[in-house]
Amino acid sequence: MKIREIQTKNILSKSKVYDWTINPYVGCRHSCVYCYSRFMKRFSGHKENWGEFVDVKINAPELLSQEIKKKKGKVWVSGVCDPYQPVEKKYELTKKCLEILQRNNWPVVIQTKSSLVLRDLELLKKFREIEVGFTIPTGDEKIRKIFEPKTSSIEERIKALDKLHREGIKTYVMIAPLLPKAESLAPKLKDKADYVIIDKMNYHYADWVYEKYQLEKIKNGDVLANLFRKENIPCQVLF
Repeated sequence: MKIREIQTKNILSKSKVYDWTINPYVGCRHSCVYCYSRFMKRFSGHKENWGEFVDVKINAPELLSQEIKKKKGKVWVSGVCDPYQPVEKKYELTKKCLEILQRNNWPVVIQTKSSLVLRDLELLKKFREIEVGFTIPTGDEKIRKIFEPKTSSIEERIKALDKLHREGIKTYVMIAPLLPKAESLAPKLKDKADYVIIDKMNYHYADWVYEKYQLEKIKNGDVLANLFRKENIPCQVLF
């Protein structure tokens, strides 16, 4: 694993999903086989495989302190990296950026696959407007280990989601990509997620995995969405 400390020129980037996004890191240790963020290699110049490098934007908090004075809006943490991937334990860039956002009353949406987010629970509770979501594309551990072996387990993510929800933080689950056996998530998320989003997303990156393990792609999310609605969990299908 190659970890490199870098200086970046800006930290708030325009987002097509929310107003802004903050990516404290380039690259991601999770190395999910379907990850759309691997396109970043076209711009970063890395020769290593996706998942084998992380660039740490060590000046991110300093930049944010300056940029936040000139801009306003809802910010997504993060768009093309996991803000709570393992290097966050050491560098705490996500935590430092969140502290700045909280002091300035910015609305925040966090998206992660890591239970490390619980480390910052007390900080998250101070926000006036915040949502914390977990990407959970399947309810089956065997499937998870095939597609995203370096992430927190499904059970760990759901326990963290439950903890956040019980502490009064708005929570959501992103099922993207829609992987086999996602249907078992519906009863597991009852009373833990305020809403669910389903998006098949970027299957082509993982085509070889489906072929290798003889798995079928799920092409219709409506059946799954109805399972969540039966559990009284609002659900949106994006395809």
